[in-house]
Amino acid sequence: MGVNIILQRQMNELGVNQEELADRCNQALLEITGRPGGISSRTIRNLLNGTTRRPIGRTCAALEHVFGCPVADLGFSAPSSMQHPPEDPVRRRDFIVATTGTAVAAVPIGRQRRSVGMADVARASAGMNKLVEADDRQGGHRSLATAAIEGRAKILELQHRNASESVRRALYALAAEYTTIAAWACIDQRDLDAAQAHLHESTTYAGLSQDAATGMRVWINVAMLAYQRKNWPEQLAAAQAANASKAARRDPFFRSMGRVRLALAHSSLGDPKAAKRALGSAQEALRKAAEDDRPRWTAFYGSAELSHLAAVILNHNGESADAEAMAHRALAKIPAGFQRNRALATCQLALAQLRQDEPERATATAATVFQIMDGAPLPGRMRTLIGDFHRDLFRVAPSTAFARDWADRMQDEWSQA
Repeated sequence: MGVNIILQRQMNELGVNQEELADRCNQALLEITGRPGGISSRTIRNLLNGTTRRPIGRTCAALEHVFGCPVADLGFSAPSSMQHPPEDPVRRRDFIVATTGTAVAAVPIGRQRRSVGMADVARASAGMNKLVEADDRQGGHRSLATAAIEGRAKILELQHRNASESVRRALYALAAEYTTIAAWACIDQRDLDAAQAHLHESTTYAGLSQDAATGMRVWINVAMLAYQRKNWPEQLAAAQAANASKAARRDPFFRSMGRVRLALAHSSLGDPKAAKRALGSAQEALRKAAEDDRPRWTAFYGSAELSHLAAVILNHNGESADAEAMAHRALAKIPAGFQRNRALATCQLALAQLRQDEPERATATAATVFQIMDGAPLPGRMRTLIGDFHRDLFRVAPSTAFARDWADRMQDEWSQA
């Protein structure tokens, strides 16, 4: 007698505990026979600890239905009525009749829709992480949004299969993540109406997932969309929701992420004192945050990104010298793989230099944005920042040679986009 490691592994993959497996076995018997089963958590415990090595026919039928494989593949010795070639449909039908007393479910298990487990969640998460990495490099683009919606469709299809409660919640979290990636890609492209529609959907999926980090991500994106729409009250409300979230209450890392969004909202509303208080709180929270295993989408956030956002806030507040210092600090720490974020921080640096009456140096800085993006199309948000710089440059130094050279360079880059 010993622990049935094979069954335990299959349960882990399916994401079920003993009580949940008993419930699913009873549901399987109801589907097969039309009568409820009597399998208890004690039955499952005996199967796991090795007390039961040769389950009775009804239990075997339920296990095969749930796991989609012969009981022999689950580490059991099958009763004589079950020792049959699985590919033989006649004997398969005989087995179903023998073990359940009915031929209602005389469909080979290979044709049944298999259950969904944590292995499926892991595979879907890996696909989502690839999209996050693509966004880190190049920013939002139409193909990224399309791929995210396709990924979400596959996740929602999995929801139609048998799954434990924990697996189902994880799938809803993934649906929210994929939809939020699509929304973020649209925000980055400044396709704001499409982003709004995606965020409404991701809010629903995040709620169904009951996952704190996923809900936090949605609120942050709502705040970012409101910022792009220049809807300052909604930006503030979304930032406040992020700060009040369970993720922010539990983890200083997420608290910092929420506080910096609050700082951005206050700066948008023209309250520099409140903005600086929230920014200081974000910096303090990040110093308290421990290294931990967090979702892949959070990899962008750390001291470098906080410095970049501080540069944005200080530029809004009219504190250009401090904004320049923060932009330099960000650029010294942003990882090479975060191509889009590096280019955005460079835009903030150029704006800070321009507002300190250094137009030639600012123009040289702004020109490096195109080098950083390395031929990749500029996301809409970045094009807006470059456009802001262009207008301010020609207001400050309209007739200079470097401004004319900049205009020629910008026209070439825009025509290639």
